[in-house]
Amino acid sequence: MIYRVRKAFVLGAGLGTRLRPLTNLLPKPMLPIFGKPLITFALDHLRQAGIERFWVNSHHLPEQFAAHFPNHEYRGTPLELVHEAALLEMGGGIKNIENRIGEETFLVYSGDILTDLPVQRLLEEHFSKRNDVTLALRSTGLSTSIRWHPETGRVVEMRGNPESSEPDGYDFAGISIWNPSVFPRIPPSTRISFVSILVGWMKSGGKIGGVPLEESRWFNVGSRKEYLAAHRIILQEGWVPDYLRGGSWPVQADASAQISPESKILGGSCVAARCTLEGDAMLEDSILFPGSSIPRGTTLRSCIVAGVRIEPGQYEETDFV
Repeated sequence: MIYRVRKAFVLGAGLGTRLRPLTNLLPKPMLPIFGKPLITFALDHLRQAGIERFWVNSHHLPEQFAAHFPNHEYRGTPLELVHEAALLEMGGGIKNIENRIGEETFLVYSGDILTDLPVQRLLEEHFSKRNDVTLALRSTGLSTSIRWHPETGRVVEMRGNPESSEPDGYDFAGISIWNPSVFPRIPPSTRISFVSILVGWMKSGGKIGGVPLEESRWFNVGSRKEYLAAHRIILQEGWVPDYLRGGSWPVQADASAQISPESKILGGSCVAARCTLEGDAMLEDSILFPGSSIPRGTTLRSCIVAGVRIEPGQYEETDFV
């Protein structure tokens, strides 16, 4: 049986502090991956899963979201931006859209991950086990804050900020299914994490399920190191999620870029629209945002240029904003 939900809440309100100064220009979910805004991968993935309506919360630089979705839709699917003047975290954000979701099961998706995890597996587990909430789980190397029972398929322990890793633990992979029965459990206009909500729900008998999903690709884009690594791995592996196959992504060098025949573009580098590479300029594992200009005699290694012209030189692990 194919299970579907119609509505999805995509988390876009994070500050992205570990990606500064890039996130002084763009919210983290709007950072480009080979020219495509990060959050649009989530939207394409969800459209493939059958989602018919999106809500995206915003906080930092909300005008950037508004500019990218001026018609309140994404590829024909209605999309509403919900601004949070004060950050509410995931739990408070869910409560904030209660009147929009109504009495339907809904999906929540982190706007700062890039993945092709099988969403249908989550939906099957959620409805067949009659769960209240079902979490995608994965061994990410970031933490092991969730313990899961393989026989029951239920989450048995969650720790919000684990001090040490457990050998049998998983991390939350950023995708989850929620029943509307969660809404009465969240106080209004309150900043609250989803972990504290689920821990309380489990204590009162809530059915919190999990599905370990170790297959497919999963990128957390939380730091510049992870941002650069995602580009490098995508090119090395030729990875394209199935919801984008048949299109033109990824493009390492945009057709509008002016690139000297003497220039070199190596590793996981990306040259966006309207960029200029002069003379013998060389990029290695470096990313140019639209409108960047690199003069002759310049070498960039693990650098990011955010739409500016830089001075000639040899640079490594430097951001130009």
